[in-house]
Amino acid sequence: MDKILFLAHTDADGTLGKAALEALNAALSLGGPVTVGLAGTATQAGADQIAGCGAVRFLAVTGEEFAAPRYSTDAAAAEALSRAAACDIVIAAGTSRWARALPGVAYRLGGRVDTHATSLAAIGGVPAVTRWFYRQRMEAVLARTQRPWIVLLDPGCVAAWSGPSGTASTEAVQAAAATRTTVTGHRAPQSDEQTIRPDAKVLLVAGAGWTKKQGDGTVHAKEAEELILGFLRTAQASLGSSKSLVDQSGEGQAVLTCLSHMNQIGQTGATPRHAKGLSTCCHGEEPHVVGWRFINQRRAINLDAGCGWARGKADVLYVADAFEVLRKVNALL
Repeated sequence: MDKILFLAHTDADGTLGKAALEALNAALSLGGPVTVGLAGTATQAGADQIAGCGAVRFLAVTGEEFAAPRYSTDAAAAEALSRAAACDIVIAAGTSRWARALPGVAYRLGGRVDTHATSLAAIGGVPAVTRWFYRQRMEAVLARTQRPWIVLLDPGCVAAWSGPSGTASTEAVQAAAATRTTVTGHRAPQSDEQTIRPDAKVLLVAGAGWTKKQGDGTVHAKEAEELILGFLRTAQASLGSSKSLVDQSGEGQAVLTCLSHMNQIGQTGATPRHAKGLSTCCHGEEPHVVGWRFINQRRAINLDAGCGWARGKADVLYVADAFEVLRKVNALL
């Protein structure tokens, strides 16, 4: 039976985030002995948080140099933990931090890496991962004979582990990282300015119609931005965008300043996994179908009752003007 290493970096407060707990649950589901490897400024709180998971060992790389995301330090920590654990399979959350560092670690260890996995399972006693290909039109199940095998699990695909906390006995692992960079500070937008919230229950998708001429023959881009941001603040929702709206900045057209390519969903963007979605760009192009594949409950606003996307893919269709709908919704909120 393959030995498994669950690899995680701690948050600023020393605990483990939701994505890490999802990866832990996936690691435990394989049925093999699990070793926990943590990296960060302080890791004891994270180890205590999952003390009841049944792991056979708790390894930790700690130090101020491992606080901030940085390839050299993250790769050094992951390599040291992997060598100390001597495990066959390494499972980690597909965060931007690990996605940047772990492919290089796989090369250092002489192993293989698979990213964007959506599930893990033991099929016939052989560990296998599931992932999507070709713009998420094909789903494949993969197994590898090479070891070590590093797997990055996309957040939102597996239920987060929940269990009793306790006091974990951790073993310190030394990791030396030669780096030429210095972290001088950390900048983050105010909470009310954040438009991308992966853990939000609701996703609002804005389309190009917001910046087109409305019924009175004029463009109301500023009002559109105020309505959208007002909804995001009051509902604590996340914001997505169609490619057409994102690309308008390069075409000299009116744009929404709260949107960037980071908000894009669809074939060339992200595939969010929120519980509910409200689309205001529900025309019949496939990019929106691909981008909304994993939304559990899909609702759309469209003046066209015969819209092919809304009729074919939305659970509920509001035949109305999006400006009027969001004005009313914001007032109710």
